[in-house]
Amino acid sequence: MALYVIGDLHLSLSGEKPMDVFGEGWANHVERTREAFSRLSADDVTVLAGDTSWGMSLEGALPDLAFLDSLPGKKLLLKGNHDYWWGTASKMKRFFADHGFTTFDVLHNNCFFYGGYALCGTRGWFYEEDAAQTHTGKMLAREALRLETSFRASEGKPILCFLHYPPVYQGYRCPELLELIDRWRVERCYYGHLHGATHRRAFEGKRGFTEYSLISGDYLGFVPKKILD
Repeated sequence: MALYVIGDLHLSLSGEKPMDVFGEGWANHVERTREAFSRLSADDVTVLAGDTSWGMSLEGALPDLAFLDSLPGKKLLLKGNHDYWWGTASKMKRFFADHGFTTFDVLHNNCFFYGGYALCGTRGWFYEEDAAQTHTGKMLAREALRLETSFRASEGKPILCFLHYPPVYQGYRCPELLELIDRWRVERCYYGHLHGATHRRAFEGKRGFTEYSLISGDYLGFVPKKILD
């Protein structure tokens, strides 16, 4: 039994948005994902840190979710900025049950426990990047509240934090989320969203109490990162 994490699988098994147009790093990424997961066991847990499917609705994401459900282990789903199929937790759980998917759970306004650790997280937000359009202060405040709600459910256990957006990278900081991460003395923080040339802007290493790691699929070569036994 082990805990893994990976983000940004950007699945599109419907064929509507093939990812190989984005360069060699995405070539055969579905088969590479399948091969990597084949090494996991049924008892393993993988956090999928957002941008899982290009589907525009749950029905549109069905082929991608069926593919993931067929892979070994349990999966904890986190929302990404391109997960337009995402609905309420209750709606998604009904959809999973209706289609016989048994390996999914949703990390959203809650936390899960693995061994002696609390697994917490939310999507996160880029307020400064596009403040005049969709990336508003209201949305950032909502994401900060979701993250704190998740932390409050940790029952005093050491926290592993999973985000889609990076809370810090070269030239950018999200003070609202970093303040929460610092205040709750998060042990490790894993984030995705950065691709290709932007990998070099990632912050990896220790900041305050917390070790930060980039876990985008193309950064990991579509091999989930093992973080706990």
